[in-house]
Amino acid sequence: MFWDKKIETLKPAELQALQLKRLKKTLHLASNVEFYRDRLSGAGIKPSDIRTLEDIQKLPFTKKQDLRDGYPFGFFAVPLKEVVRIHTTSGTTGKPTVVGYTRKDLDSWAGLIARNMTMIGVTDNDVFQNMVNYGMFTGGLGFHYGAEMIGMTVIPSATGNTKRQIEMINDFGVTTIHCTPSYAMHLSEVAEETGVTFKTLKTGIFGAEPWSETLRSTLESRLGVTAYDSYGLSELFGPGVAFECPERDGLHIWHDSYLVEIIDPKTGEQLADGERGELVVTPLVKEAMPLLRYRTGDVTMLMEDGCLCGRSKKIARITGRSDDMLVIRGINVFPSQIEHVLLKIPEVGNQFMVYVDRINHLDEMTVEVEINREFFSGELADLAKIQKKVVKELHDVLELRTTVKLVEPGSLPRFEGKSKRVIDRRGEIF
Repeated sequence: MFWDKKIETLKPAELQALQLKRLKKTLHLASNVEFYRDRLSGAGIKPSDIRTLEDIQKLPFTKKQDLRDGYPFGFFAVPLKEVVRIHTTSGTTGKPTVVGYTRKDLDSWAGLIARNMTMIGVTDNDVFQNMVNYGMFTGGLGFHYGAEMIGMTVIPSATGNTKRQIEMINDFGVTTIHCTPSYAMHLSEVAEETGVTFKTLKTGIFGAEPWSETLRSTLESRLGVTAYDSYGLSELFGPGVAFECPERDGLHIWHDSYLVEIIDPKTGEQLADGERGELVVTPLVKEAMPLLRYRTGDVTMLMEDGCLCGRSKKIARITGRSDDMLVIRGINVFPSQIEHVLLKIPEVGNQFMVYVDRINHLDEMTVEVEINREFFSGELADLAKIQKKVVKELHDVLELRTTVKLVEPGSLPRFEGKSKRVIDRRGEIF
């Protein structure tokens, strides 16, 4: 169950030599990016100063805000004509984070997905239904091309129309599915309500949002699959950065392609194996958009070596965030995004609250916002018009359906210290 056994099972000394070689190449590429030229020069660092892997600690961190500030193409290290695809991720304001790919990047990304899926026993005999967003987010196309590289029969069903999704699973003899764990739960409920069982399903790949071992057991029971966790970020190609093997005890991160650190999110200091902190990643094979010490915001830890599958060190499943980002149905949402939208709408004020609930196993977000006194007439028709406008503006930026409740001026809580505008009522994720 290896896609590239030699690379996946490199001995520590060989792996470190490869990592150092690729790190130096990444530094060379990054020197084409003005942001990195300025940062490295300001810190008095030359590429020749990086002689060992430990020297990576001399390099400055890259944060998501840096990428936003570089909108749209400020972090591209190659001419635009060499960028053959662009994806975006949600930003904290109206502008998204832009990610570019060369042809080699796309091949590398598909290869990582092929490794992941081969690792769990998926082959060219499988029929794969990909039930995630095929738009500007990376989840859909990443898995699509990786599955095709393996030779699987791929059904790009994308999201929505659950009854049709269920039909296709049974009509086409689907053996492997990929979606968010919350959608998988919804799928199982709709199937149960309609009396449908899945006779061909064997494997479920779930990611893009945190989920518990309890939910894993429930999905396996309801869908009749073996469930695997998938982890990735668009800035690091997309899905495929780390994945569970059949042991399902932590996720293998592909160390030939990603140099991994765990840091204290407050001090920036590296932590030892077994200590939880923020995941920092330097991708080693990206051409269009190389990154140095990218702070993911995800909380995890490096686990001890010695997995029975023969592959290298793993990270633990993601347990939280070091920032205020929410994950709603697989989409990243920052409260500052919501604030940015509301501040542009004159009919509403700048006081708002966000409530996140899980209803019928799907995440639902409700935004309560005060009406601007100037527009507060109390007429139902006027209120409905304002509400519709706010819903549309939020959807255009977040690409997410939200419920909007308009409330009277002065009725929402005020905060003297740090505001707490988000109430996540999902509690334990199943």
